[in-house]
Amino acid sequence: MKILVTGTAGFVGFHLAEKLLLRGDEVVGIDNINDYYDPKLKFDRLAESGIAYEHIDWNKEVTSFKHHGYRFIRMNLEDKQALMTLCAREDFDVIVHLAAQAGVRYSITNPDAYAQSNLISFLNILEASRHNKIKHLVYASSSSVYGLNSTMPFSVKHTVDHPVSLYAASKKANELMAHTYSHLYKIPTSGLRFFTVYGPWGRPDMAYFLFADAISNKKPIQVFNHGKMKRDFTYIDDITNGIINVMEKPAEPCAEWDSRQPDPSRSTAPYCIYNIGNNSPVSLMSFIKEIETCIGEKAIIEMKDIQPGDVTSTWANVDDLMQNFNYKPSTTIQYGLKKFVDWYKDYYAVNKFTGADLEQQSA
Repeated sequence: MKILVTGTAGFVGFHLAEKLLLRGDEVVGIDNINDYYDPKLKFDRLAESGIAYEHIDWNKEVTSFKHHGYRFIRMNLEDKQALMTLCAREDFDVIVHLAAQAGVRYSITNPDAYAQSNLISFLNILEASRHNKIKHLVYASSSSVYGLNSTMPFSVKHTVDHPVSLYAASKKANELMAHTYSHLYKIPTSGLRFFTVYGPWGRPDMAYFLFADAISNKKPIQVFNHGKMKRDFTYIDDITNGIINVMEKPAEPCAEWDSRQPDPSRSTAPYCIYNIGNNSPVSLMSFIKEIETCIGEKAIIEMKDIQPGDVTSTWANVDDLMQNFNYKPSTTIQYGLKKFVDWYKDYYAVNKFTGADLEQQSA
């Protein structure tokens, strides 16, 4: 299978590309390698995949020396013509769109970045899918779309009309845009709502990463809402396994869909939405204790009020994913955090962490 993966210098995109390549797929990766967090980590992810990053230039292709069938292009997805030219030339079977401007709190201070990265870029992806007969478009949404919804666990059957951050609103907009193109042009689209992904090579703006860095260096950690938060932490392998399962089964129209009682996750168009989570929320304080255990140090904790855009709890109902794909997340917090901490210690024994000045995230 020939697959375009956007965001391959990012956390999830890097791991997904590795898994696809190891099973023999041909992958073309795109990323603009922006400076939302330290670009060195992004370049090092690419290097881990065999991309000699010192040669990367805009719109210039680089071939992996490690994986046969992996090519990388540094590209802004806002550049519609470059994307259209690439897709016309390559004749992809599937697009997995993971590139986006991430971060709930960053969207409060830098809203323009989300309009460009999450809306304009996604429109260009839809147009590329439309004009190049893409067999399946799989794209990343987010658990943040549930917003003010307090019914647990979060289900794709729930309405998500009350986001509490621009980031969440942009992801909800992606779902609406995808449905429009599925309806008008019969493009199979599948949206995946990720729940707090963690693991090796993760994003340094995420709480677990910042906690590990602060605890390792005997610095205080900021714990928001006085620790009264829960997250459905999902290990990276469970996320990528879910993506691949969905990728291989293009969305189809739902014959039972009822416009009088519409299911938000399905349609008469080839459109679907899934949660990908661990289906097992963990309290923030328990999560911190497990990081302490893995590192072998106690945290210095500063309790803070909840921050704008945060939600107190997330919990994924993954029944649809289990029913349709026999998907069941299997990674425990104990195993997942140990794998992350082992990677963190190894990586930063060589590379000094430069993410300490980033705004600390709670999840």
